[in-house]
Amino acid sequence: MRTLAVTQNITLDGRIDMLGDWFDSQADDPALRSESARQMAAADSLLVGRGTFESFRGHWHDLEGDTTGVSAYLDRVDKYVVSSTLDDPGWAGTTVLGGDWLDRVAALRDEEGGDIVCTGSVTLVHALFEADLVDEVRLFQYPVVQGEGRGLFPDGWSTRALELAETQVYGTGGGYQRWVVTR
Repeated sequence: MRTLAVTQNITLDGRIDMLGDWFDSQADDPALRSESARQMAAADSLLVGRGTFESFRGHWHDLEGDTTGVSAYLDRVDKYVVSSTLDDPGWAGTTVLGGDWLDRVAALRDEEGGDIVCTGSVTLVHALFEADLVDEVRLFQYPVVQGEGRGLFPDGWSTRALELAETQVYGTGGGYQRWVVTR
């Protein structure tokens, strides 16, 4: 069974909507970049909603001179997009998941392979939590209070089934936490 990991950039006040450039200043932290590279190496699939996919495709697809490794990572992994409106993804290695997407994600999770990473895609992340498909929560936390925007967890959803498995603090003031969902 594969790990379905929700990986998010998050503010101190728990916001994952990117309403500003609050994470750009942290990108040069060597420890953060090392952790990101480690996670990219362990993943072979990306699961996103249409909006996040289109943003990624518009910025990262065939990006020349990318020193972060994100463009190469996104070109390498299988990309799964949850959408009822996207017909032609326009990016090799992309599969559009339609109305039966929850069943298909569950089936992907049951296969052998690397990590399945879901990032951005707030509405999709909320649905994955509600369907009990998330195995890990990986948070890159930034020392910023945004004051608005959607949070990581859906309103009304609660759990005590999270166990802290790993934590790091970065020189830039941010940090990383990996939580395992216990069942």
